[in-house]
Amino acid sequence: MSKQICLIEDDEIMGETLLVRLTLEGFSCDWYQRGQEALAALKDKNYNLVISDIRLPDISGDTLFRQLREAHAAIPPFIFITGFSDIETAVELLKLGAQDYLTKPFDLDALVEKARAILGEAEAETGVSLGVSPAMRHIEAMLPKLAAGNTSVLITGESGVGKERVALALHRLAHENRPFVAVNCGALTETLLEAELFGYEKGAFTGAQRTKKGVFEQADGGTLFLDEIGDMPLSMQIKVLRSIQERTIVRVGGETAIPVNFRLICATHRDLKAMVEAGEFREDLYYRVTVISLRIPPLRERKEDILWMAHRFLADLSAQHDGEIFVLQPSTERALLDYRWPGNIRELKHALERACVLTEGRALSPDAVFERPARSEIAASNKLSALDDYLAESERKYILDALEKHNWQIQICAAALGISRKNLWQKMRRLNISRE
Repeated sequence: MSKQICLIEDDEIMGETLLVRLTLEGFSCDWYQRGQEALAALKDKNYNLVISDIRLPDISGDTLFRQLREAHAAIPPFIFITGFSDIETAVELLKLGAQDYLTKPFDLDALVEKARAILGEAEAETGVSLGVSPAMRHIEAMLPKLAAGNTSVLITGESGVGKERVALALHRLAHENRPFVAVNCGALTETLLEAELFGYEKGAFTGAQRTKKGVFEQADGGTLFLDEIGDMPLSMQIKVLRSIQERTIVRVGGETAIPVNFRLICATHRDLKAMVEAGEFREDLYYRVTVISLRIPPLRERKEDILWMAHRFLADLSAQHDGEIFVLQPSTERALLDYRWPGNIRELKHALERACVLTEGRALSPDAVFERPARSEIAASNKLSALDDYLAESERKYILDALEKHNWQIQICAAALGISRKNLWQKMRRLNISRE
């Protein structure tokens, strides 16, 4: 069933244009030119979204919103259309609970993306929601089927695309009240990884002052998530394979086989098949972990999710800043959609976090989000700037990979990169790197 939108716009040309576009986009849209008429309809029908001009011939959109809010505990999300002279009114409406606003003149594409983002958020309140793009909708539709069984699942995709988020969504559908235990296979040395996976007995090695369960035991009855399994040493792969096959583990320093039962989900940013061919990953383990494979596309391939995620992040950030409402300027939304996001969701979230902390106003500008205009491809108007951006992004990805490999332990990562801890911190600040 298509989403029901209530459109309130007194201008005939604008109203008809919006009606046609929203209908073509697959929405079911009712158009009202007077506020009182729309108010009566809103009290009678269940709309999923309201798009309203603030200035109307009888009652203002401001008055309509306040009356509806007083009459009903729950009202649909509101997007207000406003001129620059009404921006303060729009911000006040945001404080009262309106979802967003657009300033005239605005891009129709931006309105459609905003509507999809908000409607996606509404759906997320009633169930798992990974995104509004066709790719993420397809993955989300597969999860209930996967949750019904106990098949091993491999999730692939670039760093920062949300692989663990998908794994957690699958876990919640299958074992919501059972443990979800995650370990980054590339963040620990082989010795530490073995102890983390299988646990150890008291006295097994220097410093083992007590018996400790490993993640295989901790995940018993629930889900074991092996992140970045492609970074696991070959010698460790055979031990993991044996435990998966036999469903038993032996702690380091122990002799007793301990039965374990868990759902296995693995993730990697690497091409495991190519690694098998190169002799870098065991073929038998490859077939064990890739019974079902899910590829999470990078954010640049699912632009529909960018504004959807941005609005979700901003809602959380607003709650963290004493309820101060943060919104995106229309030019910022276009900038978000045009940027390639090499760091994917992690980079988007960090950019918004930084902007909310550093900006002086509530409406986030492109400069606030991207820190400097030349950073995005939108402003790459000269070759030198483009080269600088390319080199910065390459350095950023290299450092991000190193941080993830060493589980974000700054001292260890700095040593691996051959730089000082202070130098690494400086690079992280300059390249806008932070842990998700």
